[in-house]
Amino acid sequence: MNDVVFGRLTDLLPREAWRHEARAFTPWLAENIGQLSEVIGIPLELTGTEIAVETFAADILARNPSDGTVVLIENQLEITDHTHLGQIMTYLAGLDAQTVIWIAPKFREPHLSAIRWLNEHTADGFSFFAVRLRVVRIGDSPYASIFEVMEKPSGWERSLKEAVRPASSDPGSAKRAAFWDHYAERYPAMTDLRPKTGWNYYMPLAGGQVLLSGYIATRTCGVYLRAPWSGDTATVGELLLPYRNELERELGAEFDGAKDHFFTKRREPGFGDEADWPALIEWFEEQRRIYSAAIENRLAGHPDGE
Repeated sequence: MNDVVFGRLTDLLPREAWRHEARAFTPWLAENIGQLSEVIGIPLELTGTEIAVETFAADILARNPSDGTVVLIENQLEITDHTHLGQIMTYLAGLDAQTVIWIAPKFREPHLSAIRWLNEHTADGFSFFAVRLRVVRIGDSPYASIFEVMEKPSGWERSLKEAVRPASSDPGSAKRAAFWDHYAERYPAMTDLRPKTGWNYYMPLAGGQVLLSGYIATRTCGVYLRAPWSGDTATVGELLLPYRNELERELGAEFDGAKDHFFTKRREPGFGDEADWPALIEWFEEQRRIYSAAIENRLAGHPDGE
């Protein structure tokens, strides 16, 4: 007689686990990026979340430390749509990504076809993945996440076994690192804030209630306010809303709140021209002082900051 008791594996709607894509699922995925790494077969180091690109924001940016290349992760909690496909192509151009991972609980066939086409027709070195997100449980067990690769480059397993180029051969990574090093040399206060090779720095304001982020990209650079990593965007919005009009005047940026960013201010061109770096660094530092003073003056005495 078999005494083993078997349960039934049940699929749940992802929104039963994460109610909000940007505020819940993206932070969770950033913290558990190792699970995705195991499925894809390459190491992933988190670079940042909600990375600004023009008027959009990429969900997650990571780095493959084995070759220094950039990995873009775009996630959804609903069936795939054309809007996200278009955003992926925008981010691909603006962030110099070589690997794109599109995550969703269900893919429309035209979108799977688009991923296959990109893998077959883009230049060598680019890789595109369609990854299905599942949330399952057995009886009353805790929820479990499952990632299933729906589309990947042909011969992907074989390519993983081939030699990869060293991280130092990634000119974009080296250039970003050089820019932040220049910034820290000019303003030593940035030493502990600067990212190693990433796009964004994050500076806590008002006792950590708000993060100030400065980003560099191919076409634009800019600054914005956002929620802390363990915080909630709605809470930050409520903190800032009473000061909306005066902050808009003082910062020269609109309240907005799109894609969880507040008071975004952009500067053109991007950081590509090294001759422009001194002026760009001065602009960044001016904005850092302006934003810091404006927020500290208003939120430093807020009960949540005590």
